[in-house]
Amino acid sequence: MQCWGADYYGQLGDGFATDSYVPLQVVGLTTGVQAITAGTGHTCALVNGGGHCWGDNSFGQLGDNSVMEGRHPVQVSGLTTGVQAISAGGGHTCALVNGGVQCWGFNSGGQLGDDSMTDRHLPVEVSGLTTGVQGISAGGYHTCALVNGAVQCWGANDDGQLGNNSMVASAVPVQVSGLTTGVQAISASGDHTCALVNGGVLCWGANNFGQLGNNSMAASAVPVVVSGPTTGVQAISAGNSHTCALVNGGVWCWGRGSSGQLGNNSLDDHAEPVQVSRLATGVQAISAGSNHTCALAYGAFQCWGANHTGQLGNNSQRDSLVPVPVSPPRL
Repeated sequence: MQCWGADYYGQLGDGFATDSYVPLQVVGLTTGVQAITAGTGHTCALVNGGGHCWGDNSFGQLGDNSVMEGRHPVQVSGLTTGVQAISAGGGHTCALVNGGVQCWGFNSGGQLGDDSMTDRHLPVEVSGLTTGVQGISAGGYHTCALVNGAVQCWGANDDGQLGNNSMVASAVPVQVSGLTTGVQAISASGDHTCALVNGGVLCWGANNFGQLGNNSMAASAVPVVVSGPTTGVQAISAGNSHTCALVNGGVWCWGRGSSGQLGNNSLDDHAEPVQVSRLATGVQAISAGSNHTCALAYGAFQCWGANHTGQLGNNSQRDSLVPVPVSPPRL
């Protein structure tokens, strides 16, 4: 497993705390990695059914019962087997474990879902979600879960990111309005959330840059349909103020574009999806970050957007308005 970009807290996992403009090998994770997730200042991996995290640990988001920064992966306490998915948020982390959800770390908005606003340095069970969970996604200060084809969210709700037609925070899961069946995937970000539903995309929450994709810049406390592709969507990823979708092997993005994170060779915001340059076919996966985006295309990584800490991995610090190849790893 390799990481690149900012490394203020050791989130690259190479044992140091120095930014890298090319991929570096994460200490100890050479085999068995099944999934990875990057939060604001920490990173986690699903390894042989267990959870490992590293980087910032100010709120206990590494889950090792401490607040000590981790410059290499540490085992999440109690999660050595049975983990099916893991998601790192702003200052918290959640895991899908044997059909239920456990979370740990920062909890100022109730984003851990344990009916409290107390930070936790060890995993705690999310209230009411012990079975039937199919997917999870941790945002900045909220979290969402895909449960039997429906969506439930909890935590901060200043912009309606919980999707329950209110702007009141909840420390326990609440049902997202209208999404009771047919949901295939979810993605929570800073203050908005999106869902893949029957091949199309719906989003809710903040919309100041058009990140909901409905040709508006008004926030919505209930899901709205993203304009453009209504079928053929294979995956979605919500960044801080932009969103991207994998559609029939190509990539479309919308929302904030001030760093080139939409990949359409411009710096303009777009309230509707735009096609990412050079990525019309062959894309297998996508991931939107704070102000950059990456894709796996034809077995190789390409990234675009902000690059001041080397997050594009192309051995430079120059932003790019179109996808650029990630450099070979430094082993």
